Amino acid sequence: MFRFRASARLLVVGGAISYRALFNWTTPPMFIGTLLAGPLLQVFFFVFLGRELGVADDRFHLVGNAVLAASASCVYGGTMAVANERWYGTLGAVLLSPRHRVPLWAGRALPYVLNGLVVSAFVLTAAATLLGLPVPASALPGLGLVLLTGAAACSAFGLALGALGLRFRDVFLVSNVASSLLLLLTGAAVPRETLPEWMRVAGELLPLTHAADAARRLTADGGLDGRLLGAEALVGAGYAVLAVLLLAVFERDSRRRATLDVM
Repeated sequence: MFRFRASARLLVVGGAISYRALFNWTTPPMFIGTLLAGPLLQVFFFVFLGRELGVADDRFHLVGNAVLAASASCVYGGTMAVANERWYGTLGAVLLSPRHRVPLWAGRALPYVLNGLVVSAFVLTAAATLLGLPVPASALPGLGLVLLTGAAACSAFGLALGALGLRFRDVFLVSNVASSLLLLLTGAAVPRETLPEWMRVAGELLPLTHAADAARRLTADGGLDGRLLGAEALVGAGYAVLAVLLLAVFERDSRRRATLDVM
């Protein structure tokens, strides 16, 4: 019981302290401009582009990009949760801790899950209101669950990318490429049926793909698709396991090579 409470404290309190220390969008103007206004404008861009080109409908682009909005905080946040520890010279102190690594790193990803949920919910609400997209009230609980699952999966994906920060110097280059892949392959902005087969298969293995499909179904009053939700959760669990394995391997190798503090 004591070990459980200690792990829970490390998960919640440690994650909150890390978030306050490493979050790069601390000022309100930066937070609003980067995480709220930017994704909202992206929704408008793809909605009007879709209208002009006759590609899909407003619901497709609005809901898909609203779900994708979580990636701004989840991918980069998960990356910063590890890479910034090294950048600011605090990684060595963190890894000297005798605490179990799973709650240690999971706690650093947890605030970005909530961050991504808030961003997606805001973008979906604001865009649906401004563009006049009706969202059934009965779909709101399911939408909340879908957005939370998508944000969790995306944060696990970001943490797996952040693990590369123990090996590479410029891990944000990887994050930039990953964000572009999410935009292209998840079907959030581009209908997946128009993509080559290998791209569709790759999209199945990325976070937010199934969450976007489930959210579109819900907003169209089609009910919650348990298979899509389960697939999104499975993808997130896979990236969470990958993140833990990569962090363990790279930590052990970095200790052996004495490269933890090499910038």
